[in-house]
Amino acid sequence: MLNFSNLTVRLGGRTILDRASAALPPRARVGLIGRNGAGKSTLMKVMIGSLEADDGDLDKPRDLRIGYIAQEAPSGTSTPIETVLAADKERAALLLESETCEDHDRLGDVYERLLAIDAYTAPARASTILVGLGFDEEMQNRPLDSYSGGWKMRVALAALLFSEPDLLLLDEPSNHLDLEATLWLENFLKNYPAMMVVISHERDLLNNVVDHILHLEGGKTTLYTGGYDSFERQRAERAAQLAAAKAAQDAQRAKLQDYIARNSARASTAKQAQSRAKALAKMQPIVAMVEDPSLSMDFPSPADGLKPPLITLDMASVGYVADQPVLQRLNLRLDPDDRIALLGRNGNGKTTLARLLAAQLKPMDGGIAAAGKMRVGYFTQYQVEELDVDDTPLEHMTRIMNGKTPAAVRAQLGRFGFSGDRATQKVGKLSGGERARLALALITRDAPHMLILDEPTNHLDVDAREALAQALNAYEGAVVIVSHDRHMIELAADRLVLVDGGTAREFSGTLDDYTDLILGKNQPRGGEGANGAGAGSNGGGAGKAAKKDKKAAAQAREQLSTLRKSVKSMEDRIATLTARRSEIDRAMFDPASASPADAKRTTSDLMKLRADVERELETVEAEWLEANEALEAVG
Repeated sequence: MLNFSNLTVRLGGRTILDRASAALPPRARVGLIGRNGAGKSTLMKVMIGSLEADDGDLDKPRDLRIGYIAQEAPSGTSTPIETVLAADKERAALLLESETCEDHDRLGDVYERLLAIDAYTAPARASTILVGLGFDEEMQNRPLDSYSGGWKMRVALAALLFSEPDLLLLDEPSNHLDLEATLWLENFLKNYPAMMVVISHERDLLNNVVDHILHLEGGKTTLYTGGYDSFERQRAERAAQLAAAKAAQDAQRAKLQDYIARNSARASTAKQAQSRAKALAKMQPIVAMVEDPSLSMDFPSPADGLKPPLITLDMASVGYVADQPVLQRLNLRLDPDDRIALLGRNGNGKTTLARLLAAQLKPMDGGIAAAGKMRVGYFTQYQVEELDVDDTPLEHMTRIMNGKTPAAVRAQLGRFGFSGDRATQKVGKLSGGERARLALALITRDAPHMLILDEPTNHLDVDAREALAQALNAYEGAVVIVSHDRHMIELAADRLVLVDGGTAREFSGTLDDYTDLILGKNQPRGGEGANGAGAGSNGGGAGKAAKKDKKAAAQAREQLSTLRKSVKSMEDRIATLTARRSEIDRAMFDPASASPADAKRTTSDLMKLRADVERELETVEAEWLEANEALEAVG
C-alpha cells in the first residue's frame, strides 16, 4: 500500500530524514513514534505530498485517497455538522446534481450512487462522530467562529474521520481532546476499516489501536510488529544484542591493537601485524543505544512536611461571574500523600477546581481551609506559551529564583535536563517538550507541598511522559493532575474525582470502570449515578440498610418493567420504519409497484421522505441499543 526507500529530507541545512526506508503492509495500522524533533511530522508531510524529499522514492497507489488535517482550523459561519457533512465531497456533489439534473437516466444513476454510499444516513453518522468528540446537539448547530481554536480542531478531526479516506493520517489527534473524547477516539479507530498512520505519544492508543510501530530515530526508520509494549520489548532485546556485540567487538579490537603493538617491530611477524592493522581499520564500530540524559525530571520534595489536611473544602462554590458559580457544593479534603486525578469533559470545571485549589480563585460561598505555610506548584499550558522566546532557561530561572546562588539555580535546571549548554540555549529554539520541562522546573523551584498539573503531557513524547510519571512517583508531596493520558493517570493517581453536573465528588470505581462508563458499556444500577456518588457511605444501621435495600429492589423491578416495554415499543417502531423504507425504495426504482400515495410523489420528494425515515430509524436504533444495554445492566 505504501512504501518508501532512501528518503532524505534536509531543512534549514539540517538532515531530518537520512535514507529512511520502510514497507507498510496493506491495511496496516501504524503508530509513527520518535523523540520530539526526530522528524515524524516531516515524514508525514512527505506521505501527504506537501513536502518533496531531496532524495529517495515514495511508492503509493495513484488513486489512493489520503486524509489528513490541514494546519488551519476551519472557521466561518458554517456549523460543525455542516462542516463535517461537507467533508464527503462525493455526497455533496451528488446531492447538488440531484437538484439540477434533467437527464432522467443520469438522475437514476445519481440516486443509485447516493444509496450505495449511504448518503441519507450521513447526518446521523456525522452527528455520532461529533457527539463522541464532545459536541451535543446545540453545539453542533452553532457557527464555527463561536468556538476556540481547540474546539475548531475537533471539528476538523470529525470531518476527517467522517470522510473515511483510504489512508488516514493523524498527527497527535488527542492534543486538543479531553480524556473522554480521547477514549471515544481510541474506540473509533479500533474499528476504522482502512489503513492508518498515526503520530501519537499515547501509550494506550498505541497498544490498543495499532498493529505496527514505525520508529524514527537518527533520521532512519525501523518497522516493528505489534503495539507499543511489543515495540519496547523488541527494542530492549535489540539494545541488549547491540550492547553484547559492542562488548565483543571492543574485546576483539583491544586484542588486535595489543597484537599490532607487540609484533609490528619484529620482522618475523610484521606482515601478520600489518594484516591485522588493515582488519582493524576496516572494522565498523557498533554503536550501542544511548539513553538521553535530557529526559531526566526530578521534582524537589518539601523538606518542611505539613500535617494533614492540606486543603479542606466545605460546601464551597466557585466561578468567575457573581452569582453564576461554575461549581457548587464542593466537599473535598486533600492530604499530603494524596494523588488525585480530576475526571470530566472539557468545560465541566476541572480547571476551575484546579485554580481554586491553587488559590488563584476564591470561593464565592462556603469554606476553604488551607495549611498556612503550604506552597503550591501549578502547571498550565499557558505557562509554556508565555515563556519569553528570547531568554534562556538560565535567565528564566535566575529571574524567578531571585536572591538564590548561581549554583542553586543551575541545580534546579539540572533536575529537568538543562545542564551545561542546554541552560543557555534560547527558549525560541527549544522543542515543545523542552519548554514544558522548563515550565515544570520553574513551578517547582521552591519544593512545593502540592503539585497541580493541568494537561502536563501535551508536548511530551512517550519517553518524556514515562520520565514525568517516575518523577511524580518519587515526589513526596500531594499531586492533583488533569490529563487525557490514561497511562499517566494510572501511574500517577490513586484517587479519582469526577467533575460533572456543576460539582465534584469521588468516583468510586477504577479508571477502567470510568472508561466503560464513557463508552456506554456500563450503566448505573439501582439509582446510583454515573458519578459513583454514595459509594463511600457506611450506612445508618442494619434496619436502615435493609429498608434501603428493599426500596432499591423495588425501584430495580419497576425500572426493569419500564425498560422491557420501551425495548418492545422500539422494536415495533424499527420494523415499521424498515418496511416504510423498502416501500419508498420500490417507488423510486419501480414506480409501477408503488402505492397510490407514493406514485403521486416526485423522485425528489421520495428522496427527502426516505432521508426523514432513515434519520428516524437511526435515532430509534441508537435508543434501542442503549435501552438493551440498560436492560442487561438492570437484569
